[in-house]
Amino acid sequence: MNSFLPFEWIVAVRLLREGRIQSLFIIAGVAIGVAVIVFMSALLDGLQGNLFKRVLSSQPHIVLERPRQAARPLALPRAGETLLQALQTPPQRISAIDQWQKMRDEVQRRPDVQTVSPVASGPAFIVRGEVNQAVSLIGIDPDSYFRIVPLPEKIIAGSTRLTGNDMLVGSQLMDDLGVQLGDKLRLVSASGAGLTLTITGVFDLGSRAINERNVYVLLASAQSLVNLTGSVSRLEVTVPEPFDAETVANAITRDTGLKALSWIASNNQFFLGLNAQTMSSQLIRLCVALSVAAGIASVLVVSVVQRSRDIGILRAMGGSRGQVRRVFLIQGALVGLLGSLMGSALAGLLVLGWQYVAKNPDGTPLFPVVLNLSLVLWASLLATLTGLVAAVTPAVRAARLEPVEAIRG
Repeated sequence: MNSFLPFEWIVAVRLLREGRIQSLFIIAGVAIGVAVIVFMSALLDGLQGNLFKRVLSSQPHIVLERPRQAARPLALPRAGETLLQALQTPPQRISAIDQWQKMRDEVQRRPDVQTVSPVASGPAFIVRGEVNQAVSLIGIDPDSYFRIVPLPEKIIAGSTRLTGNDMLVGSQLMDDLGVQLGDKLRLVSASGAGLTLTITGVFDLGSRAINERNVYVLLASAQSLVNLTGSVSRLEVTVPEPFDAETVANAITRDTGLKALSWIASNNQFFLGLNAQTMSSQLIRLCVALSVAAGIASVLVVSVVQRSRDIGILRAMGGSRGQVRRVFLIQGALVGLLGSLMGSALAGLLVLGWQYVAKNPDGTPLFPVVLNLSLVLWASLLATLTGLVAAVTPAVRAARLEPVEAIRG
């Protein structure tokens, strides 16, 4: 088998075999470093995915609203004149987007937009006997809205059926009112308009405030209750890449004139926390990679010292400086590759152990952690390149040894 290998490979493998204990220790060090990097990357991806699911599963990436009204001066000063005037911001009307179908279609045609859904919302009261409960009325188009907020996945009783006579309420609101599926409740808006609807579904969005406040009805029902006939309160938008939401929001504002608020702007502290978490994780990965590279380089430097006589004999027998360099570069690459394979296997065991230990009180996993094949391949490539780079200095040092001096020691 060795006869088919190049000369440099045969020598590199033989040197690794002869120093078994030393080679095993450095390969184990590389494996531990790769396992830490791969496991931390998978854990961070799972944690961020879980946070995204919890934070963004009940809200869109971008909200489009009508621009706020601004005060404008009635007269401008002429040359040489000074006008004393006070500008007051006019009272803001109920935010309403007219001709929303045209706006929706225009935004939906953008290549950087995934889904657009109209929403008509406003304050209202649920009246049941002598009890009045303030709620947030949200009128939706189920087909498009459920692609933004997956309400069907959050239903714990009933269904998401929404007709002109139906409503969806939160679990906390249902408990507060003491009602059940199929009960009828009267909704009264701030303008005095009222409508009696039937509870067809109960949802749990993971937030007590939302479960206590939100009531979902059909878009047309909400428009009649909050006096938005022919208009909507806002357009909710999702984009393919959530971290591009701020850029897309600015572009939509520039093209349509609508006020666009991204989830990044409305959840700024959460976004900054994610960035800090990502930067700290990258710093840890860099430190681990540097320690792995230093370990490989130190072992190979020691190997050069220990093998100086062998290197001198190899040079005296006609071996070139390039061949000597390649021997040690191949050693570094092999150490990195073998360590990465062992480290990836160890990372897989750590992932299995994490899923077994980290569980919610109900026994379900705390959050899913998946070891992607692409992550393993990138880690293996990075470890191999790290071993190759770490071997450069020892390889150059070995190639500079003169045969006679090396043999004499």
